[in-house]
Amino acid sequence: MLDKAVVVLDCFRPDGGAFRLTEIAARTGLAKTTAFRLCADLVRLGLLERDGETYRLGGKLFELGSLVPRRHGLRESALPFLQDLFEATHETIHLGVREGHDVVYVERIHGHQALSLPSRIGGRLPLTCTGVGKALLAFSGDELTEEVLAEPLPRLTPHSVTDPARLRTAIEQIQVSGLAYEEQEAAMGVSCIASPVFDGPTAVAALSVAVPRARFRPAQLAPAVRTAALGLSRVLRSGRDAGRGDRS
Repeated sequence: MLDKAVVVLDCFRPDGGAFRLTEIAARTGLAKTTAFRLCADLVRLGLLERDGETYRLGGKLFELGSLVPRRHGLRESALPFLQDLFEATHETIHLGVREGHDVVYVERIHGHQALSLPSRIGGRLPLTCTGVGKALLAFSGDELTEEVLAEPLPRLTPHSVTDPARLRTAIEQIQVSGLAYEEQEAAMGVSCIASPVFDGPTAVAALSVAVPRARFRPAQLAPAVRTAALGLSRVLRSGRDAGRGDRS
């Protein structure tokens, strides 16, 4: 039953929208009676909320998710650098981590101009279609790169990179410069520049700035993005070293 309960919760991906019981049963493949019983239990536990005939994710999930140690600590360490990057650019700022072949967004600061973006806190997008994702992919090991290149590459817009050779070249360029570029590959009219964050040999996160395509100026944005990523990396490494000193 625990597995089935997770299937119910998981069916609310990717947008977390509200669903009727019949929709939940259809999305999960569960019998309607089973779905009804599970939803009732999840509502009782605060993991779902019921509003009339529809169900949505419960507030307790947000409370628990915000306490996940790895993401909580990363977000707390990153916020000053994200805020500094926002002050320097006044554009939309993202912080993301890798889960499998996706980037999951841990934090987002909205720019002064509203952008139509598919990213949201707790949401996920393919690594290959976002600046944050490409920065993570480029510094997560050759094995992951080969896995991703061996599969059909997802297309979110007509500009998404679906040619493995072209993506491989982009990854190699990111590894040299420490900067990842994305131009209208996740959302039309939006471009992005990102940089990886390290707490060891591989990237633990990446941060980015997203701007309207018409005023995308990589030469102006790149130094600020790179500075923020390097600063956060130093803080994470110093915290790890301090932890080692305490244990010794």
